[in-house]
Amino acid sequence: MPASIPTSPPTSWPQPARRSATASSTTNPTASRTRDHVALFLENNPRFFEICWGAQRAGLIYTAISSRLTAPEVEYIVKDCGARLFVTSTYLAEKAAELAPLIPDVAHRFMIGGTIPGYRSWEEAVAAQPATPIADETAGHDMLYSSGTTGRPKGVLPVVEPQPIDADNPLLQITRKLYGMDERTIYLSPAPLYHAAPLRFNMTVMKLGGTSVIMEAFDTEEFLRLVPEHRISHTQLVPTMFVRFLKLPDEVRLRYDVSSLRCAIHAAAPCPIPVKEKMIDWWGPIIWEYYGGTEGNGLTMCNATEWLAHKGTVGRAVVGQLRICDDAGDELPPGEPGTVYFAGGRAFEYHNDPRKTAESRNAQGWTTLGDVGYVDPDGFLHLTDRKAFMIISGGVNIYPQEAENLLINHPKVMDCAVFGVPNEEFGEEVKAVVQPRDMSDAGPQLAEELLAYCRQNLSTLKCPRTIDFEAELPRHPTGKLYKRLLRDRYWQGRTSKIM
Repeated sequence: MPASIPTSPPTSWPQPARRSATASSTTNPTASRTRDHVALFLENNPRFFEICWGAQRAGLIYTAISSRLTAPEVEYIVKDCGARLFVTSTYLAEKAAELAPLIPDVAHRFMIGGTIPGYRSWEEAVAAQPATPIADETAGHDMLYSSGTTGRPKGVLPVVEPQPIDADNPLLQITRKLYGMDERTIYLSPAPLYHAAPLRFNMTVMKLGGTSVIMEAFDTEEFLRLVPEHRISHTQLVPTMFVRFLKLPDEVRLRYDVSSLRCAIHAAAPCPIPVKEKMIDWWGPIIWEYYGGTEGNGLTMCNATEWLAHKGTVGRAVVGQLRICDDAGDELPPGEPGTVYFAGGRAFEYHNDPRKTAESRNAQGWTTLGDVGYVDPDGFLHLTDRKAFMIISGGVNIYPQEAENLLINHPKVMDCAVFGVPNEEFGEEVKAVVQPRDMSDAGPQLAEELLAYCRQNLSTLKCPRTIDFEAELPRHPTGKLYKRLLRDRYWQGRTSKIM
């Protein structure tokens, strides 16, 4: 069942850790300070936003971690962000039990809905806290993890000065002005809350005084059923969800009244043109699209009317200014594809990774997510390729280096490459091409062995769906892998490397 989150966050929600601006680690080693880190490892739990709002109002930095990750993957993020407080739930008790001995230095470990060894009761800890705001409230913010060049995820840390807890921000302005969100908004959220968009949009709805209806997991017919039940006015989806809607039998799909919807936002991956055309035919011109990243360095946007006039676009810049540059860093004219940069957008850095931070900027100080595209004569951005072979499957970012690093250590593997290949439903799926130590081993039996090896060591979403074999992978004498030569075979006949 979905959880209906009440209107604007009450000021009486307790903070996840008591904080005093004058506290120091020498006088009170357990006291938290402004910009300390909090980590959440949760499913779509009713207490999710209690923790986020507590952190936001106490000047803390909160990191929401995917509930689909393995314990070692969670361990890395918890240690990298330096979390002093970690919250999980009994729903994830099996992984939490494995995780507890891996993060012994975390000062406070809590569990929602019960306890296991290594964790204290979140409910009991909250009940012991005062039900009044702390005296020195200041705004905290999220630090979410995006995949990095080494294959390990990297925390995206916005560079911001201390602000009051009710400070305005670009997302708040956009949702009010363009999407028409206010205290009457009823927002249906079908995605995992640990992703940037669901987390930030739900918190924006609450800040405006609206109501969020949050699904535990996306289901096509359940989504359609909830729209008339709650008179949903706004929602946000990814193209894979559109595809699944359209695959429903007409007698099921058209059974539900979606006339209350005033705005349906989509992002995370470009939408196939025929799919979006059908969605606009069905829902009407209420569909908005945007392009941006966890980094928040820039944002493009278009409504249905603009998209129909520029099919395939992801919009015009509304935060920052678009710049398309060649490999030398020179700006390109309209229609010429190159690396997409934003000028004048929000500053950010990659936590503990100055090299990746530097690589995201050019000599002019413009920042990029690494995507490739062009701007048409009217200023609308069209994406044509994926950043550094990042795979986006069903709206989820997957960085292939982790799977490559794992497979290369298998005793029967000489070399490997992992990349995205077309998938009609998810946009892309993960493919591995392997050079076996002995080519006579190549075949279904070795493929299944390697797939099982991946599943044992990585979260399922990062694992290859299929494995092909090659006698030798294309490498330069220096050792550089020409992955594009492999990947392009699977994308032949397509004008874009994005579905």
